[in-house]
Amino acid sequence: MLVTWKYRLRDTFIQRLDPRTRLIFLFSIIFALTIPEIWDLRIILPIFAISLTLYFMARIEWKDVKRGWAFILVFVIFIVGINGVLSGRGGPSSVTNIESPILFYVPVLDWFGWMVPITVSKLWFALNQIIRMLTMAILAIPIPYTMDPNIYGTAFKRMGASDNVSFTMDLAFRFLPTFARDFTITVDAQRARGYEMESLKGGLVERIRRLSPLIIPVVMQSTVTGEEVIDAMDLRAFGTSKRTWIKTLTYAPRDYFMLGLGAAIFISCCVLKWGFGIGGFFVPDFFTNLFV
Repeated sequence: MLVTWKYRLRDTFIQRLDPRTRLIFLFSIIFALTIPEIWDLRIILPIFAISLTLYFMARIEWKDVKRGWAFILVFVIFIVGINGVLSGRGGPSSVTNIESPILFYVPVLDWFGWMVPITVSKLWFALNQIIRMLTMAILAIPIPYTMDPNIYGTAFKRMGASDNVSFTMDLAFRFLPTFARDFTITVDAQRARGYEMESLKGGLVERIRRLSPLIIPVVMQSTVTGEEVIDAMDLRAFGTSKRTWIKTLTYAPRDYFMLGLGAAIFISCCVLKWGFGIGGFFVPDFFTNLFV
C-alpha cells in the first residue's frame, strides 16, 4: 500500500475548500507573478501577505513541515538569492543595465582576473526574487499536509485532465513519501545489523560504495512497488476505456470567493503591467540611500 504525507483531518477554512479551488488559486498566483513578469515589490508584498495568511489558516504543526521548510529556505535564499546577488540573472535585463552604486567586488575565479561587482540593483533584485519564490512556496507547502490524498486524482480529473494525467499526478504525490518510508526502514534494518551509518569515512567513491547496503535495497523495493502498481492497473484494464470516479466534488460559496480572488489578482497584475506599465523592475530611492 502506498503511504502518503502526514495528512491529518483539520477543521480549517483551507481544508474545507474544494481541492480544485486550492490548485487553481495556486496556479493563479504563479501566473500572476510570472506571465506579466511582476518585479515591483509594492505589488508582490500584498500577494505575499495573502499567501502567508492562508498558510497560517491551514494550522500545520511546525514539526510536520520543518524539513520541507529547510529545503525551501536553502533553495530560495542560498541558491536563488545568491545567484541574484552575483549575476542578476533570472530577471529583467534592467537589473544589470541600469546604473547602480557598486557596493563591493566578489572574486570569482580570481586566477583569471574576474571580479564580479555587487550592486544595489542586484541586491534589490535578489530580495524581490526571494519574496516571489516564497509567495508561491507558501501556498504549495500545505497542499500535501492538508489535502486528502484520496482525491488527488479526482481533483485533476475534475479540472479537465485525462485519466492518464490524473493517475500520474496521484501516483507522483504518493511516490516521495513511499520512497522515504522505504529508506527509513532500510536504515533501521542496517543499524539493527550493526552497520554504523555515522562512521562513513574515506573519499567520495568509498562513501558511495559503503552506501550500497542502503541504496540497492531502496531502489529494488521502489522497482518492485512500481511493478505491483503496474500489475494492479493492468488487472483493472486501465487505459482500455474511459474511467469512472467514485468521489464527486462540488464548489461551495467559499470556493467561488477564492476563485474570484485568484482571478482578480491575476487580472490586476496583467492590467497594471500591460495597461499602465506598472510592475517592472526598479530600485527605490530609499533602498539606494541606505548604501550611499
